[in-house]
Amino acid sequence: MGKKGGGNKGGSGGKSKGAPSGDAQQQKEKKGGTAVKVRHILCEKQSKSLEALAALQNGEKFNEVASKFSEDKARSGGDLGWMTRGSMVGPFQDAAFALQKSTVANPIYQQVKTKFGYHILMVEDKK
Repeated sequence: MGKKGGGNKGGSGGKSKGAPSGDAQQQKEKKGGTAVKVRHILCEKQSKSLEALAALQNGEKFNEVASKFSEDKARSGGDLGWMTRGSMVGPFQDAAFALQKSTVANPIYQQVKTKFGYHILMVEDKK
């Protein structure tokens, strides 16, 4: 009846435990890592988010714009801290892991709409 029985089950030749293989590590890096240190500005109305975008485009620091415009608990400069894959809503997560790292003084940001409103987000670090 072939090779159904046997003592070494494990799906991938018994290498499923321990550190990720080189291929798995490369896939993780392609996706942007497993965690991001993110800041955001959340506005319920699009018009307010456009005002925040204009302030950023005029050279204001991201944390200062977040303190002025954000309508959530992250008003202290928009800092959400480290967030892992699966802990954020879809469009926000996709944008967060796609963005390059930047600083509050010279942010690289993206605007996304979620069920919570209009977010402008930037990523300070990745791991």
